Amino acid sequence: MPDRTFLEWPFFDDGHRAFVTAVDAFALREVPGLVEGAERDTDAVYRCVRELVRGLGDAGLLRACVPAAFGGMHERVDVRSLSLARESLAHASGLADFAFAMQGLGSVPISLFGSDAQKRAYLPGVAAGTRIAAFALSEPEAGSDVAAVAHAGRCDGAGWRLDGVKTWISNGGLADFYVVFARTDPNADKPSRGLSAFIVDAGTPGLDASERIDVSAPHPLGTLRLANCRVGADRLLGAPNDGFRIAMGTLDLFRTTVGAAALGFARRAADEAIARAQARRMFGRALADFQLTQAKLGDMLVAIDASALMVYRAAWTRDTQMRRVTREASMAKLFATEAAQQVIDAAVQVFGGLGVVRGVTVERLYREIRALRIYEGSSEVLKLIIGARAAHPA
Repeated sequence: MPDRTFLEWPFFDDGHRAFVTAVDAFALREVPGLVEGAERDTDAVYRCVRELVRGLGDAGLLRACVPAAFGGMHERVDVRSLSLARESLAHASGLADFAFAMQGLGSVPISLFGSDAQKRAYLPGVAAGTRIAAFALSEPEAGSDVAAVAHAGRCDGAGWRLDGVKTWISNGGLADFYVVFARTDPNADKPSRGLSAFIVDAGTPGLDASERIDVSAPHPLGTLRLANCRVGADRLLGAPNDGFRIAMGTLDLFRTTVGAAALGFARRAADEAIARAQARRMFGRALADFQLTQAKLGDMLVAIDASALMVYRAAWTRDTQMRRVTREASMAKLFATEAAQQVIDAAVQVFGGLGVVRGVTVERLYREIRALRIYEGSSEVLKLIIGARAAHPA
């Protein structure tokens, strides 16, 4: 089990402690059986994530992703709960974390900006694990630069017509619905002011979600192609040309949780490294008895605690002060993901040659952590955001 002494910190209440106990129990009891053999092929990965979503829903854990009025756990989506769940699930399995995280990321735009009718239509199924969600923002030429989105949305009688390509879409080809961002005002005075967000159901004519992307740490990932894809006016999220605000509001909330997932990966790597150092003998001594090994483990544990402080500070600030936490969330994601990469690399070094054998836990973690330094704001872009806020405070 992962270290839980940090739950004594003042960021948490008894509800958070009870929730993480339930997540830990699910991770220990259910996750190993669900993810066993998942990396065998792409179809197995897709089946695994669908089963994980259903299992998380049956256990009541996906209720953390939506507001209480629509089957959720808290009055508002609670970032501390999301972060605690992601840390615990990531410690157990990257796919378990992925299944939980995408239910949140794909539905939070509806929770934050949707109409009551939209919330009633989609959020209860997300909480129950019966509807799989996806967030479709990235394009071939628009990733961290959200304002560069070129996917076209045009008013078409009583609804909208969407045309373009979305790529790097988690749950692509698996989701039951997508929150899709499109440029609806190409003549806006600023690129960020011409975007809108839409809810697009899987199976909508003109939506092709069949193209999969194979990556080093397998998970459902694909490209969406929309051609003359028509949606009704009731599928517009918020107001026309409000898409940039919706995207930034969603990422502002969810970036902290990416740091939490990295923290879970780092804790697992440290646990594996400590156990290996205690068991492995070299030159007649346990590897853990060498000062160089102890220094390496010390660096790992300091990085983990520093990451946890930054992640849960950002989550606490968002939950209790109900304000934008762009700076805090960016710092948490940047620091925690970069630190986790270093911790996991050090764990591989402790394992020696065994650390690069496919299927060994630290080798899996080495593949899984890499993408977290890119998605939902690359490390380089986050540095620019943090620095810009220091140079030009709002």
